[in-house]
Amino acid sequence: MDPASILGLAIAFGGLLLGITVEGGSLRSMWQFSAALIVFGGTYGAAIGCTNIGVFLRSPANAIKAIMGRTPNRVALIKQMVELATRARKEGLLALEPELENIENSTLRKALQLVIDGLDPETVREMMETQLAETRAKAKEDAQFFVTWGGLGPTLGVTGTVMGLVHMMEQLENPADMGPAIAAAFCATLYGVATANVVFIPIGKKLMSLADEEHKVGEMIVEGVCAIQEGASPVAVRQRLSAYLSEKQAAQLEGQGSEELRLAA
Repeated sequence: MDPASILGLAIAFGGLLLGITVEGGSLRSMWQFSAALIVFGGTYGAAIGCTNIGVFLRSPANAIKAIMGRTPNRVALIKQMVELATRARKEGLLALEPELENIENSTLRKALQLVIDGLDPETVREMMETQLAETRAKAKEDAQFFVTWGGLGPTLGVTGTVMGLVHMMEQLENPADMGPAIAAAFCATLYGVATANVVFIPIGKKLMSLADEEHKVGEMIVEGVCAIQEGASPVAVRQRLSAYLSEKQAAQLEGQGSEELRLAA
C-alpha cells in the first residue's frame, strides 16, 4: 500500500467535509441523487466513449492500483541480481533456471528466461526494451482514461446544474420550492469539480507516475541481466546498478552485504 495516496485522499476529503460542516452546513444537504446520476453516469459514459473496451475493463483494477499499489523496491531487486550474478559466476548461466520460480518480478523473470534460452545480449536487450515500451504505453493509456474522466467532470457538472435550473424555472409558481431546487442544481457542479480534482485526475496522475517508475526499474533490470550475461562480477553488477539509486538508497545498498560481495568477487 502506498501511504501517500491514502494520506492525500484522506486530507482532501477531510478538508472538504470539514469545510462543509464548520460553518454549520449539513452533509445530508450535499447529497442529491439526480445530480450524482447525471455527473457520475455522464462522465463515466463519456470517458468510456473516448477509449477502448480493454481500458474500460481494466479501470476498476487500475483505480485500486493507484491507491494501493507500490513501486518496485530497487534496492531489493539489485540485491537479488547481485546474488544471481554470484551464482552465475560460480555455476554458469544455466544454474539460474531453478531460480526463475522464486522471482516475483515479471520483468526480471522474463529477461533471465531469455538469457537462459541462449539469446545473445543484443537480442535480449532489444526484446526487453520493446516489451518495456509496450507496457509503458498501455499503462499511459490506462492513466489517460482517468485524466479524461476528470476533465469531463466539471463540464458535466455544469450540464447538471443547467438541467436543474431549467427544472427550477418550471416551479416559479411555488417560490418555496425554488431554494431547494437551486441548491440541488448546484450540487451537480460541486460533484463534477470536486471529484475531478480530488479523485479522478489524481488517480490518473498517480498511474502515470507508477508507469514511469516501473519503466525506469525495468531499464535497471535489463541493464543488470545483461551484465550478468556478460559475466560481470557481483561487485561490478552492484556498482553499475547503483546509478539507478538515490543517495539514500545507494548508502542502504552499500551497507547491506558489502563484505559478502567482496568475498564473492
